[in-house]
Amino acid sequence: MPSSHHALAVPFQRPRVLIVGCGDIGMRVLQQLTRFQAYRVFALTSQSSRFPEIRAMGAIPMLGNLDQIDTLWRLRGLASTVVHLAPPQQTGASDLRTHNLLRILSQGAVTVRRLVYVSTTGVYGDCGGGDAIETTTANPQSERAMRRWDAEWQLRQWALLHHVRLSILRVPGIYDANRLPTERIKAGTPALLPEVDAYSNHIQADDLARIVRAAIYHGKPQRVVNACDGAQTKMGDYFDQVADAFGLERPPRLPADQVQQLVSPMLWSFMRESRRVGNDRLRELKVQLRYASTQDFLSELTSKNPSGQPRD
Repeated sequence: MPSSHHALAVPFQRPRVLIVGCGDIGMRVLQQLTRFQAYRVFALTSQSSRFPEIRAMGAIPMLGNLDQIDTLWRLRGLASTVVHLAPPQQTGASDLRTHNLLRILSQGAVTVRRLVYVSTTGVYGDCGGGDAIETTTANPQSERAMRRWDAEWQLRQWALLHHVRLSILRVPGIYDANRLPTERIKAGTPALLPEVDAYSNHIQADDLARIVRAAIYHGKPQRVVNACDGAQTKMGDYFDQVADAFGLERPPRLPADQVQQLVSPMLWSFMRESRRVGNDRLRELKVQLRYASTQDFLSELTSKNPSGQPRD
């Protein structure tokens, strides 16, 4: 006769994770989480055409649009861990999408215990080439960065109220083989003269996905972490690295006033902000980056692709 212990045994249920935002990084995070089948992963997408791709990677697709709160009711009580990768809407000073998401997550029987939010180092604004660490006062200057800062503020207040362990990952420029500025370089878009050039900061796409996964396990409560490689590279030097790797002509270097006239307002907003983002807190997440710099990645990429042609 089975013991009472075995009679009352409950089958193991994998913890549930909800991924909000199924862009490039969201799909990489999804792959990280489904690889070892430790989680039951749900993925929110606004396009039903993405369902086969999401299912093929071992996750359960959920149809919903963060701009329309009445489409999100299925998320209530769905998962105890949420990874929020969705960007804000394109206009306005506040992030209405995060507002809608938090209204839904506040409901339901299953309580959210862990939330990882992927933000941007743009919230630091222009530091004049100085250091930007997690305790540096935020000073968002573009409307895009202001929406991200608003999202962080909303999440902080909500997490404290609902006793949720919140990790905010501030992310700089993301790169990979299919995310390099080769078209810009081919078009001859200018860079700034070295003496007025801005520092830019980077993270490789798969390294970022691994950081997100590590934050689920090791992120401290209500903690900001800069998710970058920590390398100190000026933007024009980065463009030169990419051009050299693929045998392209380096971008021309021009004074700031001339560059501003030749590039889009959005690109100029990136080029005029200079900061050196530190990543010392990455140690807390117990993650080892595969690529310590963009040059490390480019060297490996071109060694595997001796034709010198950038990949799609």
